[in-house]
Amino acid sequence: MRKACLYRSAAVFAIMAAPAAAQDLRGSAANQPKDATQAASPNTADIVVTATRRSERLSNVPIAVSAFGQAALQNSGATDIRQMTQIAPSLLVSSTGSEANASARIRGVGTVGDNPGLESSVAVFIDGIYRSRTGSGLNDLGEVERIEVLRGPQGTLSGRNSSAGAISIYTKLPEFKFGGMGEISYGNYNAVRAQGALTGPIVKDLLAFRIDAVASRRDGFLTDVVNKTDFNNRDRYFVRSQLLFTITPDLAIRFIGDYTRRDEQCCGAVYVDTRQKVDPTPGAPGDYAISTANPITGILRSLGAVLPSDGDPYNRRIAQTAGRAYSNLTTDGGLSMRVRWNLGATQLTSLTAYRDYKSGGAGDMDYSNVDLIYRPDDGNNYRQFKVFSHESRFSGTILDNKLDWLIGGYYAHENLELVDNLQFGAQYGAFAACRAVLSINPSAALRNAGNPGCLSTAGRAALTAGIGPIAVQAIDRLSTLNNLGSLRDVYRQTSENFAFFTHNIYRLTDRLNLTVGLRYTNEHKTLAAGFNNNNTVCPAQQGALRSLLTGNNATLRSVAGGIVTLSCIGNSTAALTNVALGDQIREGQLTGTGVISWKPVTSTLIYASYARGYKAGGYNLDRSDLSETVLTTPPASSVSNLRFDAETVNAYELGLKYSSRQFTANVAAFRSEFTNFQLNTFNGTNYIVQNIGGCDKPLNGADRDNSNTTGACMGKVGKGLVTQGVELEVGMYPTPDVTVNLGYTLTDANYAHNLVGSKAGEPLSPALFLLPGAQMSNAPRHTVTSSIGWTPAIGGNGMRALFYVDGRMTSDYNTGSDLFAEKMQDGFFLMNARVGLRGDEQSWAVELWAQNLLDTNYQQVAFSAPFQGAGSQSQVQAFGSPNFAAANSLFTSFLGEPRTYGLTLRTRF
Repeated sequence: MRKACLYRSAAVFAIMAAPAAAQDLRGSAANQPKDATQAASPNTADIVVTATRRSERLSNVPIAVSAFGQAALQNSGATDIRQMTQIAPSLLVSSTGSEANASARIRGVGTVGDNPGLESSVAVFIDGIYRSRTGSGLNDLGEVERIEVLRGPQGTLSGRNSSAGAISIYTKLPEFKFGGMGEISYGNYNAVRAQGALTGPIVKDLLAFRIDAVASRRDGFLTDVVNKTDFNNRDRYFVRSQLLFTITPDLAIRFIGDYTRRDEQCCGAVYVDTRQKVDPTPGAPGDYAISTANPITGILRSLGAVLPSDGDPYNRRIAQTAGRAYSNLTTDGGLSMRVRWNLGATQLTSLTAYRDYKSGGAGDMDYSNVDLIYRPDDGNNYRQFKVFSHESRFSGTILDNKLDWLIGGYYAHENLELVDNLQFGAQYGAFAACRAVLSINPSAALRNAGNPGCLSTAGRAALTAGIGPIAVQAIDRLSTLNNLGSLRDVYRQTSENFAFFTHNIYRLTDRLNLTVGLRYTNEHKTLAAGFNNNNTVCPAQQGALRSLLTGNNATLRSVAGGIVTLSCIGNSTAALTNVALGDQIREGQLTGTGVISWKPVTSTLIYASYARGYKAGGYNLDRSDLSETVLTTPPASSVSNLRFDAETVNAYELGLKYSSRQFTANVAAFRSEFTNFQLNTFNGTNYIVQNIGGCDKPLNGADRDNSNTTGACMGKVGKGLVTQGVELEVGMYPTPDVTVNLGYTLTDANYAHNLVGSKAGEPLSPALFLLPGAQMSNAPRHTVTSSIGWTPAIGGNGMRALFYVDGRMTSDYNTGSDLFAEKMQDGFFLMNARVGLRGDEQSWAVELWAQNLLDTNYQQVAFSAPFQGAGSQSQVQAFGSPNFAAANSLFTSFLGEPRTYGLTLRTRF
């Protein structure tokens, strides 16, 4: 009923006050002279963009924005936003635990990980409609008119705000001339992709339609040697239908309906480091040594583990538990209505949309064939977003065209439901018991994975004498923790967001403009969560070991704490069943921008800008964050521990743009200062979410120690992350059929010193001890992109050849947000290429293509293998004995795609 009411309200508003430029729903303000924005440019790459919600040539827009038309995207083979990184030097997009989950970064900054409670620092818009999470942009997009990458905080131009930047995708409009296209590609890994589009009039000059459809299938890049199957495959289809009503020359309405279905087994991970690191010189920090063997891999192998990628991760071989295959069915669909009405000197633009996104996440969560943890495919694991949004903008020019004004309002209502059923596997108890015995005494002679408590006869005798029967009985009990855990945990988060914004350009002279923009955002989030868990081992352990946990014997306290932790990891306990959590937060934030731009000559634009950005706070939708330890069951009141604060940024930029017939150059120097930066970190057992800020009082190294109680800020908390650098984009067009593009980004994205983990100044998590003063993760200091295209004429009948190659080179960077040494990625170079023949006006085309032509090996994200050991080389080097005398954690990684190649046939009519 609520949805129906919203649709009726939107329809009434569209009829009464709908916005649209009749033939082009992205036109300029109603009374702005066309030649001011869309006059022919001497450079074909100087395309018309709407980054400022006005149609302007790219060279005239006083913000840092990269725009890519259909030809550039097609040549590079980009069918989703992740593949755009090949030609956009300041953009990095990676996917992790599922193709439905992705992280986009601009100038090194983005939101990390698979936690749906965090909104993206880089907003994604498709045809003006905000997509609530970046993963939706990994869908096939159909035919695209252009994609714009806006760098820096956004919010005074459109409905949804973002703190690091935005990606705006504009698909092709319906046309009143009948036409269409068809394309089919075949490549290695049995890749098949078919795409088609059809457009034309339904009622002449009044109603036009367009239908786009894409279907693609491909074998996986990873081979499961146990189950004899492949993972990271592709099986998806997409359809988008549109209607365009041009009611009058000044009034048009565009309806869009789209639906995507992806049913893929993703994402497998390979082992990249299984070595144990030890402290060779206790008391002398900074060094480490490699053990001859890692006892964790020994325990796994004693339980039947196969580690096919051990020592060679790029053989792309994995081993998964039988019957635990991934089930990642993702559906994403929605309806939207965009209307624009020119009312004399004023233009009214309206966007109304409803979207429903759902993604399943069943599968083997330990990435091995030992059954440690899994999510069963029983319908009780998914994340679902249902979002209604509406945006209205008024714009025009007054004062004899000196003031170009825009005001608008935005409303969004989002229902997020996260359902989880993470359970301990059939072999978890034996593995956990072996880990407990190992932590007490490393001698392999004491362990036997086939016995209760993983104790050999000698081990049982030795441990009973050493730690007593209560602790030994607890280890026995731990070994029974199999096929227990969450049955259906439900997190329901409701977000209501409204905002008012204005963006105004005043022409001080014919060549000097002043831009002022403001935005007020109000965010209200509520959380309701409940749990259904059958892990009865956890409360039994807490009760049985209470005397040791509260006793005076430090050794027994440590042993008991370790056993309880392994029994209750992530607050998995039957004691939480039917415990209801409820909380709410409300925020209001004023942000804005100021720009002064000057054109000393027609070909050159110089600008300086300031912007303040904001990203709302929210909830870490992970029960593990309810308490710092699992020694006791957290009460319902601990729900406040799931909160994280809003993120804000102050951004400064100085830029220059030059455009001529044969040369373009864009240069920008930038600095962005983030306060309460929202950082999501997976530590091998659970997600940690902290707001990274800098204390104005010295912490004397307490933010770099191994304690979670030291390092609180007694002063003011300010910026915790600063990213600064230079961007350069150059285009050269010596002849009409030769195009050369070069891009370079220098990004110095460093955390501040004296870091804390919240706005209130709470201590930084000891897992993040490497952050102070360090380069942030997934932020290469140097990125270089290049592309060369040549389309020489073949004969005199309009046929042309195509020769195209592009490349992207990045310097070293760390892929883990905790910056552990095992997660480093060396610098690498990727190359794409395409050659072909095209008919007159591209009526047909035959193309051979390759992506990652050189078959470069690289990883997207490395992480600690869930539950498989503890400690990193970095901790051994920093702290050493006794707490980190050895680090035996295994590390796994989501790899980048290998070389793919194939043939494409295309026709247009």
